[in-house]
Amino acid sequence: MNYSTDLKRCIEFIEANIKERLTAETISQHVGYSLYHFCRVFQLCMGVPVMEYVRKRRLSIASTELYKGKRILDIALDYGFETQSGFTKAFRKEFGYSPTQYAVRRTEFQEYMSETKKTFEHGGCYMVPQIITKPSFKIAGFGITTNISDGSFTKDVAAFWNNYDINGWECKLYDQLNPPKHGEVGICVPESRDSDSLIYLLGVIVEDFEKVTPDMITLEVPGATYAVFTTPPVDVTVGGKNGEANQEDFPNAIRQTWQYIFQEWFQDSGYEYDDTKLDFEYYDERCHFRPDTVMDIYVPVTQKAQ
Repeated sequence: MNYSTDLKRCIEFIEANIKERLTAETISQHVGYSLYHFCRVFQLCMGVPVMEYVRKRRLSIASTELYKGKRILDIALDYGFETQSGFTKAFRKEFGYSPTQYAVRRTEFQEYMSETKKTFEHGGCYMVPQIITKPSFKIAGFGITTNISDGSFTKDVAAFWNNYDINGWECKLYDQLNPPKHGEVGICVPESRDSDSLIYLLGVIVEDFEKVTPDMITLEVPGATYAVFTTPPVDVTVGGKNGEANQEDFPNAIRQTWQYIFQEWFQDSGYEYDDTKLDFEYYDERCHFRPDTVMDIYVPVTQKAQ
């Protein structure tokens, strides 16, 4: 069996029939697997159960139709929800906003991007970050120890993310810790300023550490002033770029934003990096199977001396 090819066929079938009545049985029959084997392979490869994937895709696609002015009831019925209230409940659970609130938020985001992502001259872009002061906060999650100077960091973090999906750590964090808000923080914690060893931690923001299990890592991030950058939106859905699952553009957008921050923005910003604090990446509902996937980068800053 060619699992990669079969999984691609499965995803294409889901996309082509996203508004139809889909079940795990019909999808497994389409790719010729027994139901149990198909469901197991799908979850191992995709990190979510097949019908959870279908639900998330329907909500994600539905979210893109809200700002087009289409009635919420019509969108709900198009994507398999029997009532508007049922759709609203599922939508709020997924994104943290009601459909109406989300439509307003998305419009504001589009306006923000049209202002901040002004040009793409010479292969770059111009971004205007939001400057905020954020008090200290607590993180609990999973992590690895790695090295930033010997080339192992990128490989180790990629392997960690793969394990994060396979081991179901994201679900465990939310089920065990019940954080007040959806969103994961990716943060590097150096052993010391003079060391090239660090801990890479991916976790959720919590109010306290009472529910933390022994296999988790905890961290209290000190308060700081941050320049907050939102990465350029990219389509990571199946059927997006070249009609295939897009696995590269989002990581590339993150890398390019980091490069822009240090290679271009700091030069004329009036700020300098505050190396007594910690920078971090923030992944929330805007990363979920979306045609406009983005995340935020928080860079600690201080104003340059005059």
